[in-house]
Amino acid sequence: MTLAAHALVEHGANKVYACCTHPVLTGPAVERLEIAPIEEIVVTNTIELTDAKKLSNLTVLSIGELLAEAIYRVHREESVSTLFQ
Repeated sequence: MTLAAHALVEHGANKVYACCTHPVLTGPAVERLEIAPIEEIVVTNTIELTDAKKLSNLTVLSIGELLAEAIYRVHREESVSTLFQ
């Protein structure tokens, strides 16, 4: 992700935004992301992040409502796939 961000800037991008579903952030990931030219990183709260992993440009979105609605629909034998259209 960081290499891609650097490449985008080198090729003229004014701003770079990144996203991922599960922010594992192991090893040197936090340090690399801190210095990467990324305006904002959007992740979900599928993995709890320690304070040390909460970057200043990190936005964490909750999947709570989506998960609750999926469980509700499964219980009522309704479509779950329409949640993702």
